[in-house]
Amino acid sequence: MQTDELQLKSMRPLPPLNALRAFDALARCGSLRAAAIELGVVPGAVRQQLASLEEHFGFPLLDRQGGRVALNPAGRRLADAVGVAFDIVSRAAEEISSSGSTVRLRLGAPMPMASAWLMPRLAALQRAVPGLEVDIVPIAVNQSLTDMPEIDALIVGGEYRPLPDIAATAFMDDRFGPVLATGQPSPGSTPDLADMTALVARNVPYLWDDWFCESGNAPVRFRKRIEMDDLTLALSAACSGLGVTIAPAASIEAELGAGVLEAPFGFVSRPTGYRLCCRIADRDRKPIAALRTWLLAEGRRLEGKLPSAAV
Repeated sequence: MQTDELQLKSMRPLPPLNALRAFDALARCGSLRAAAIELGVVPGAVRQQLASLEEHFGFPLLDRQGGRVALNPAGRRLADAVGVAFDIVSRAAEEISSSGSTVRLRLGAPMPMASAWLMPRLAALQRAVPGLEVDIVPIAVNQSLTDMPEIDALIVGGEYRPLPDIAATAFMDDRFGPVLATGQPSPGSTPDLADMTALVARNVPYLWDDWFCESGNAPVRFRKRIEMDDLTLALSAACSGLGVTIAPAASIEAELGAGVLEAPFGFVSRPTGYRLCCRIADRDRKPIAALRTWLLAEGRRLEGKLPSAAV
């Protein structure tokens, strides 16, 4: 038997498309009524499609109680996959239909990387890649593409761990270290971390521990600790002289260059660096390939310009 015939025999029939559409609408809308309104049908038609989908798989996808339905664990797993698949098809259709015109790419990046590093380079990216419009979406550092089917790709730092179905391309070093307002605690003095106020960002509380571990410096007991919701606030507090925080060098290159912040204890590099992450199915899409090429070139251009030692 030929290889093609073996592959055809091993392929499992795909679920009915209309049933998947009804299931996706229910997962997103949260109720039969809302799903029916979105699809322009009566709730009974949605129920029928859901039943046919469960019959196709041979096991329940929904919990039914008192006329209400909710996804069970198997249903939630399928809903995640269906949502991503439909979004990929939708984006591909948009690309095909807009061939020769502008293509929009939704790119997620954690704050302050999104505002401090990406936004100042957005005009240069658009000049380098005509026809590509990038929507930069600030995200939490622990969010992944699985959580956000509407996002095409992510730029992530060294602490991020992509899932197995994600393609990741490193394009720039990720250096991080303690920073404080220039001239603090007093001009000309040798700073001692133990005498300082640590500004700790709750969304990345591990950065201090990581820096002590990766830099070889012994952990210290700070004179005082102040917690803030995110790194953007902690950096603003550091700029105003409230204390010392820890941050990626790429996110504060403007402040370092202007002399607003200094890094007297130096920066250390994470092993993996900054990466562009996308779904494996999207890896060869023209907009993502163009963005990847530009990021790699930008990373080479900046090589050696970001500080790695005390300044």
